Amino acid sequence: MSKRDYYEVLGVSKGAEKAELKKAYRRLAMKYHPDRNPDDKEAEAKFKEAKEAFEVLNDPQKRQAYDQYGHAGVDPNMGGGQGGFHGADFGDIFGDMFGDIFGGGRRGGGRRQARGSDLQYNMEVTLEEAVSGVSKTIKVPTYVDCGTCDGSGAKPGSGSTTCSTCHGHGAVNMRQGPFTVQQTCPECRGTGQMIKDPCGDCSGQGRVHKTKTLSVKIPAGVDNGDRIRLSGEGEAGGPGAVAGDLYVQIHVKEHPIFVRDGANLYCEVPVNFATAALGGEIQVPTLDGKVVLKVPAETQTGKMFRLKGKGVKAMRSGYVGDLMCRVIIETPVNLSKEQKDLLKQLQDSLADGKNSPKEKSWFDGVKNFWENMTS
Repeated sequence: MSKRDYYEVLGVSKGAEKAELKKAYRRLAMKYHPDRNPDDKEAEAKFKEAKEAFEVLNDPQKRQAYDQYGHAGVDPNMGGGQGGFHGADFGDIFGDMFGDIFGGGRRGGGRRQARGSDLQYNMEVTLEEAVSGVSKTIKVPTYVDCGTCDGSGAKPGSGSTTCSTCHGHGAVNMRQGPFTVQQTCPECRGTGQMIKDPCGDCSGQGRVHKTKTLSVKIPAGVDNGDRIRLSGEGEAGGPGAVAGDLYVQIHVKEHPIFVRDGANLYCEVPVNFATAALGGEIQVPTLDGKVVLKVPAETQTGKMFRLKGKGVKAMRSGYVGDLMCRVIIETPVNLSKEQKDLLKQLQDSLADGKNSPKEKSWFDGVKNFWENMTS
């Protein structure tokens, strides 16, 4: 059974913003959540479907892959899969997003500190680097775990105590009408612990500002606008929190010869008019070296030649594109008197128009146009 389109599942357009995605998912989750539909297998299936669609479309990298390749771009059999629910706890899934709406506290007690912020690094690469792949070293100013306290926020040798307000849960429950709403504890800020003796280097924050050096491997076949995710290389969170991710945004520099369109490369090849008329061979550059292009006799300017397999190998599909060479017939310049005389003789010999069928048909069309205008 084929999967439904993720945008159709959530009932949003392809240009939907994150806020619209979240609103649509919340509406479906409220409707089909298993706690509201006990023993209803159809509702459970729809909840899983909505959860899978939201997880993919809410992640910029996964959404880009899905928009370009459909379900194949986010195949759940690769990298663990986006839609896996094996062993999932529906209460935890729903509580992560909406709080404790359906009553009770978080299972297992305690509450995670807010994760560190995601970061973006803009990287420029040449076309050759994008096609073949490259490793680059970058410097990223960010927050990292404090080395003195190992990110705990407490002075070495000291510890922390359980928060007296939330009793270590990291959250407090508040009644709002018929619902119990769970909110982050204002005293411990969700950690469930209170630091009695803060670390002097990070002032109890568990993190310090630092410029860290990273090696980034750019895979072969990346294109302009692609993003590479480095998990856990974003900002460090507070004590007990996980770090955010670093997204490397790829910008491919303009190339002096080639223009890339997906897996294909395009270039313009100047050909002198004698070779174009009589035919011949010319050398054409590719990213793998020079190749010989055979130009048939009577080739016209704008003619496109395809060099199979001389384009780019796509990063995800492995498909290798082609090099498309557009011929531009070049008019000779800086002619000597002898050359001009030879061209005049050639011009006189072509005066009957038999050798220029397009020119003759064009002027015939112009003649008919003016006759119709004046009649």
